[in-house]
Amino acid sequence: MIELPSDHMRTLLAVVAEGTFDAAAAVLHVTPSAVSQRVKALEQRTGRVLLMRTKPVRLTESGQVVVRYARQLAALEREAQLELGIADAAGPARLPMAVNADSLATWFLTALTRVPQDVPVCFELYREDETHTAALLREGQVMAAVTSSAEPVAGCVVRPLGLARYLPVASPRFAEQHLTAAPLERALSEAPVIVFDRRDELQDRFVRSLSPSAPGAGRTRHYVPTSEGFCDGVVAGLGWGLVPEMQAVPLLRSGALVELAPGRRLDVPLYWQHWKLDVPALAAVTDVIAATAAEFLHAREQTPEQTSEQTPERTSEQVPEQTSDRARG
Repeated sequence: MIELPSDHMRTLLAVVAEGTFDAAAAVLHVTPSAVSQRVKALEQRTGRVLLMRTKPVRLTESGQVVVRYARQLAALEREAQLELGIADAAGPARLPMAVNADSLATWFLTALTRVPQDVPVCFELYREDETHTAALLREGQVMAAVTSSAEPVAGCVVRPLGLARYLPVASPRFAEQHLTAAPLERALSEAPVIVFDRRDELQDRFVRSLSPSAPGAGRTRHYVPTSEGFCDGVVAGLGWGLVPEMQAVPLLRSGALVELAPGRRLDVPLYWQHWKLDVPALAAVTDVIAATAAEFLHAREQTPEQTSEQTPERTSEQVPEQTSDRARG
């Protein structure tokens, strides 16, 4: 069995974190030559190229495997030190997590405030879309993520959270000006629309749910890549859009927004993916995330074999459920 020296793996983590060999050397208080030698030694032991020597450096697929292993090993090492009472004074455990923008703007921070205070943990959040979320898990940059993908990343467990509900809305004035002279599916295809970014397909999917032959959302597209800014843009009358139900309901009640198709909505399934590690801090956060999501998100329809108490998990070794849904941001 090939052994990977812990000091070499810490050096690799430093290079990845800092982006260059010189910067890693400064953090580690060694020479750049020593950093280079350690990385080369790891590559010789594994028989794989781990880093692309660009600026900043980029991990190869083999490098992602080693980095993920190194970070998991570091997390387990710290937990063992805490249990033995020999941990240094470095502070709480660092827990990097990836989350989509709409979850971050609606319910996710509430969940973090509910993590028991006796769990010493420092949250480091990455706001990324679903595709990059999976990449962050594969690379080992994050230990857990909210994602719309049911397919487990290697070495991870997937837990269903619930359905994030989106409502098609617009300001009353915008609706009167742009959405009353034609059938709704046609009007939505022609009216200005707000989208989060170029990966945001929610508005197109909603229009096609009204009419499969519809071309999608309007050709005039305003890109607003923050959840709060997106909602503000719809309220201001910049365009129509799909707004998370938790943001939309108070604005509907106040009259700042109107529903474009009452009774119709778009539901996106969300999942919690996390490393398969016995780390108390990660376990505590996972329990809180699941409980808070059950409170704020809509429950998925269950089969007769399932009960409300069951929360099935899926690992990377099991056959994944396929889904084409994407969470915004």
